[in-house]
Amino acid sequence: MATLNLHDPATAEAVSIPLETQGASSSHPQPQIIYINTRPSLPSSTTTPTPSSTYPAQSNPSSSSPQPSTSTSSTVPETKEQKGFIKTVLDSNPYFSAGFGLMAVGAGLTILRKGTVSGASILRRQLLVTLEIPSKDKSYLWFLHWMSSQSRGASSLAHTSGAEAAGSSSSGNGIFARLSDRVANKVNRRSQFLAVQTEFKQHDNGSVTTRFNLVPGNGKHLIRYNGAWIQVERTRDAKMMDMTTGTPWETVTLTTLSRDRQVFTELLQEAQKMALLNQEGKTVIYTSWGPEWRPFGQPRKRRVLESVILDEGIGERIVRDVREFVKNEKWYADRGIPYRRGYLLYGPPGSGKTSFIQALAGELEYNICILNLSERGLTNDRLNHLLTNLPERSIMLLEDIDAAFAKRDKTQEGFQSMVTFSGLLNALDGVASSEGRIIFMTTNHIEVLDSALIRPGRVDLREYVGDATPLQIRKMFKRFYEKEDVLADKFVKSLEGHKVSTAALQGHFVHFKDRPEDACNSVYYLTTPHRVD
Repeated sequence: MATLNLHDPATAEAVSIPLETQGASSSHPQPQIIYINTRPSLPSSTTTPTPSSTYPAQSNPSSSSPQPSTSTSSTVPETKEQKGFIKTVLDSNPYFSAGFGLMAVGAGLTILRKGTVSGASILRRQLLVTLEIPSKDKSYLWFLHWMSSQSRGASSLAHTSGAEAAGSSSSGNGIFARLSDRVANKVNRRSQFLAVQTEFKQHDNGSVTTRFNLVPGNGKHLIRYNGAWIQVERTRDAKMMDMTTGTPWETVTLTTLSRDRQVFTELLQEAQKMALLNQEGKTVIYTSWGPEWRPFGQPRKRRVLESVILDEGIGERIVRDVREFVKNEKWYADRGIPYRRGYLLYGPPGSGKTSFIQALAGELEYNICILNLSERGLTNDRLNHLLTNLPERSIMLLEDIDAAFAKRDKTQEGFQSMVTFSGLLNALDGVASSEGRIIFMTTNHIEVLDSALIRPGRVDLREYVGDATPLQIRKMFKRFYEKEDVLADKFVKSLEGHKVSTAALQGHFVHFKDRPEDACNSVYYLTTPHRVD
């Protein structure tokens, strides 16, 4: 009997397996095949042959022996390694782990910031309302004047101040109202960002009154009006410049709660009333600032028409003609006549032409727009635009019309104004000229004026305003010295044969305002040329 000696690695013992043969008696014994499991996991690497584990050899020599099946358990560790590669790299490299962490935090903060900004913007649109007032708008000056009046009442108006507006309800007895006043006053005392508006006024007696108004400067301010808090922001754009005035473009922005938006209308209406109240009973003088009209200085007290003494009938004719023109607009429209009127006052200097126009404006409750045709940068288009967009109830005044084109061909400076004579004519009565316009022109030399300028349609009424006549001299003397009839006759007689302007007479009477006898005895100041040292 043959034996198979094997070594068991698990027990370190030698194992002998007998090998039996069937049909030993036969001359050709059949071989036997034994399968042995030698896996380390098994307790033993030997396999006891059993009848089921022994197979007779095939007689066909080409047939192959059966092979054990291939196990799939060997591929599982490879798949786990592929899945855990990124995790292994991140765990093993601190730079990668920290970088991905910072990226995640940054992305989260960015999303949070954008969400916060978007939410704040939506909340602002829903809860707040904003009003923008550009410096070109008329209400801009009204609002600044209103703010200056509030600053005078509150003594100061500050950056983020709470100056209480007129008509505010903060003076109530409630604790919240008192707290608001306390906060407003506390902020007022810390005023820092202010601007100043200086009002300069010279009185008839020669005295001067100066007032400094504090208005909000650039930055944000806080006011309380009719129980509503309003943020006032005044901004100045350094990149945008008003070429007509040379000042930067400014904007005032008002912001309040959406439920209080009606205070904007109330505030602007109050500012308008205050501005009109400041002009009530006064004459506003406008001058051209680029393509628009702006008030020049403070409104002036209306001059009484009787204070300007012209020769008999001149003033009465002009006043009557203007009044008829103002009240007959429909009459002009029904007959297809352009509704505009032109007047020419001519005469020597100092005869009272401009003074009478100022008194006439006060009599009619009109304002005056003064335009200098020799102004630098004035063009035909701008002149036409100015005459077309005159302020309501205004008299257009063109002084010294004879000097507008007299020196244009002699000096280079004369060409600084681009207004041509034909451009002036078209602006006066061209197709694009405005309706309801009253134009007064003055000149010292009517003989140099072109006939096309003073023809009917452009000049509808001409009046000569000359030196003082005896009638004018007596009236002026009596106006300054009411009870001096005898001295008035003596004064008139002493000036017979002399040409004296009304301006010279007025200056003479002002000099001797309380001394009528000295005024009568000092006539030689008016008749004899003299020099004052």
